[in-house]
Amino acid sequence: MNLASGPTLPRGTLVRSRVVDDPSAALADALDRELTGYAVFEPSDALLLDADGSGVLTFEAGVPVLAYHTGTDRGGPVALSDLAVPGPYSVDLYESAPTDLDGVHDTPELRVPPGMPADRLGGDGDLAARTRSAAPSDRGETVAGTDEKSASSGAVEAFLEDEERIASIREEAREQAERRAEEWGLEEQLR
Repeated sequence: MNLASGPTLPRGTLVRSRVVDDPSAALADALDRELTGYAVFEPSDALLLDADGSGVLTFEAGVPVLAYHTGTDRGGPVALSDLAVPGPYSVDLYESAPTDLDGVHDTPELRVPPGMPADRLGGDGDLAARTRSAAPSDRGETVAGTDEKSASSGAVEAFLEDEERIASIREEAREQAERRAEEWGLEEQLR
């Protein structure tokens, strides 16, 4: 799998393939396994609506290193914003040899702070704290000179500036509300 115009992910060994409502389950599994490899997150809109794009996270000993979104061709913290959509997600975890990821992990513009995926994708503060504790001391909380809080706010700003994505989320929510109202016999209350 190509990550932007940079390195290509090695072919890993599939160790888990599931559909999950909450991506933090897959992140916790990667941390518990001390996975060195990567995860491919395919959100429900890609599964059901033929939408473009999956999210890819790489791991070193269970700690997230890089994030990339194939549909938007963006990496780092903003890729997590691109992936932060309502579930469910199809998640595949792949294990790789540590040396197989050396070239990929030398892509600083795709790096994410260790706890950010758990915070951003799963809203799981406890898992984010566990992940930060498991991170090597040289990883700390910084990515390319940015601390986790600054990187997070930058990703939020990028998301809020993406008017097309916000409109798409609103439309999806409206359609879901209409379907549920119809199921419950409440169509007249929506008019």
